Amino acid sequence: MEEVSCDLCGSSDYREVYRMPDILFHRDEWFSVVECAQCGLGFVNPRPTRQEIGKYYPDAFFDFFDEAWHQARYRREAEYLADLCRPGARLLDIGCANGDFPRLMRERGWDVTGVEIGEQARKIDDFVVHRCEFPDAPLPESHFDAVTAWAVMEHVHQPSRYFRRAAQVLRPAGRFVFLVPNFASWGSRFLYREDLPRHLHFFTEETVKRYLDSVGLRLIGAEFTNEIYEMRPVNWLRCAWYRQVLKRHLPWTELPERPAAYFERIGRSDLTAKFAYVLGNPLTVIDRLLMPLFEAFGPKRLTHGVVVYSAVKT
Repeated sequence: MEEVSCDLCGSSDYREVYRMPDILFHRDEWFSVVECAQCGLGFVNPRPTRQEIGKYYPDAFFDFFDEAWHQARYRREAEYLADLCRPGARLLDIGCANGDFPRLMRERGWDVTGVEIGEQARKIDDFVVHRCEFPDAPLPESHFDAVTAWAVMEHVHQPSRYFRRAAQVLRPAGRFVFLVPNFASWGSRFLYREDLPRHLHFFTEETVKRYLDSVGLRLIGAEFTNEIYEMRPVNWLRCAWYRQVLKRHLPWTELPERPAAYFERIGRSDLTAKFAYVLGNPLTVIDRLLMPLFEAFGPKRLTHGVVVYSAVKT
């Protein structure tokens, strides 16, 4: 593990926001999310080093990309570049995983290139993929019409290097489109919905704009959406109870047991088991029932945990 300063402004002045375990693969390992007191960037600190981080990306992580719903999200992602599509337009996809999004874009007329550092990702031989970190890839400058990074920037150790390199490889007026969690949302900031320690950095619109401005990119769009990935505010009602009534932070250890985990623990999910869960967790049940209303009428900057940003090279 390593302790680090803020990647955005360099400050070592930060405060802890919360602690939680790795809920996917190493449940006995806990991590802290901190917030820079100078610029507001969130980050895991201390964090796994580059040499250690592979432990948290087993083969099962990349199996996730085989799920059928990804094809729908690729089509939704393509819409952000529809106005740039022309014969021979060049696309670079950072974190292309098994290569499915670039393949879709190639079918739509794009000349595609990928970057993927994950050793567990499948071999790709039908288009060029650089197997290294994006800032280290041997790519021509001012070359690509678009660069995309779908749920990538939160995973990297130095986002500043990625923003800088994106600006370098884009042609003038080229577009950088990227999706990241929304650190201003309840899901990210209060409800433990981030994927630690695979998520290493946590962005707000303000910190994203500061990154972009520093490398000559201009923010042209910020869409708070659940249509590609989602980070819904599960347990929002319990959180509100703690904040407004108990006047304290909701800790990880006081989150209610998820229904799926409860049914797995007791070994059945019949009607009796479901009734028992409802009786034992009434606030959780009400939370789930009212969450669509909270999302519909609450500000998207608070209720939607994912943002798609679009920036243009000036």
